[in-house]
Amino acid sequence: MGKKIRILIILIVLAALGVGAWWYWHRPATADALTLYGNVDLRQASLAFNGSERIDQVLVEEGDVVKKGQVLARLDTGRLAPQVREADATVASQRAMVLKLRNGSRPEEIAQARANLTSAKADADNANIQLERRMSLTVNSTISKQELDTTKAAAAVADAKVEVAQSALELAIAGPRAEDLLQAEAQLRGSEAQLALIREQLNDAELIAPVDAVVRSRLMEPGEMAAPMKPVLSLAVIKTKWVRAYVSEPNLGHVKPGMRARITTDSFPDKPQDGWVGFISPVAEFTPKTVETADLRSSLVYEVRVFVDDKDDLLRLGMPATVTLLPNEPLKPLPAGGQETDAKAKS
Repeated sequence: MGKKIRILIILIVLAALGVGAWWYWHRPATADALTLYGNVDLRQASLAFNGSERIDQVLVEEGDVVKKGQVLARLDTGRLAPQVREADATVASQRAMVLKLRNGSRPEEIAQARANLTSAKADADNANIQLERRMSLTVNSTISKQELDTTKAAAAVADAKVEVAQSALELAIAGPRAEDLLQAEAQLRGSEAQLALIREQLNDAELIAPVDAVVRSRLMEPGEMAAPMKPVLSLAVIKTKWVRAYVSEPNLGHVKPGMRARITTDSFPDKPQDGWVGFISPVAEFTPKTVETADLRSSLVYEVRVFVDDKDDLLRLGMPATVTLLPNEPLKPLPAGGQETDAKAKS
């Protein structure tokens, strides 16, 4: 008998909880509550390529759910890929030149320069000995003046070659000039910058989803010429949704940022959703045509955005919605500034 009583008590408690929950969601608005009418709105993004090239692939269809970072479309990269390889080779060549200048002359090069100097000195000594002999013979008039001049010229050439070999040895020991190294390093940085630019152009050949979203429209197809000013895809951001409603000036004082709200739609009247006031326009405007209440059509109103966490993804763009503000509920904490950060930009 005791067990049956306990079961009965549990059933009564569960029934009471169910009735209480039903009343909470379907309770009539209090006298202080304010009811607004508006439409579901969400953020939209039109995606375009950064470069001008022919579209090779569009990888998504209208209605597809895409994730942040997913590749949505690609350009033809037939001309960009060879440019990347060419720029890469230029950078490799320039790096080798900088390394060569930094390392300076090799010991073998210095040894070769010394050997060349020794050889030049030997040739010069021999030429000077020949000159002395010819000059001694000139005294006895046994050689012509022309032969003597030829010998003098040969000796002068040999002495000049010694100076050239000496300078070459000194340059080999000193290594490259600092200015030459700075010039080569500057050319290397320029080549690296050019390579980075071409690689970025190659990366831009892929159109990436910036956020989780739903594909609304395919605006261009493979074979068409893309450009930065021509959107290829239109996305609807599914994370942030709100109801765009309007409140008259007499009721504006009853609306506060963070005020809790209950949102219902004609499509799902039995599934109300919690929301909060995330944005109140600081500027009045004439009543838009979308406002559904007749008494506001000739009045100045203020835009109000009531954000909603649509976990079940029930709300669609443009769907009519009824917003009941709940002034007796505690306010929702908002970011610094009192309004939703990303709600300040007009959609």
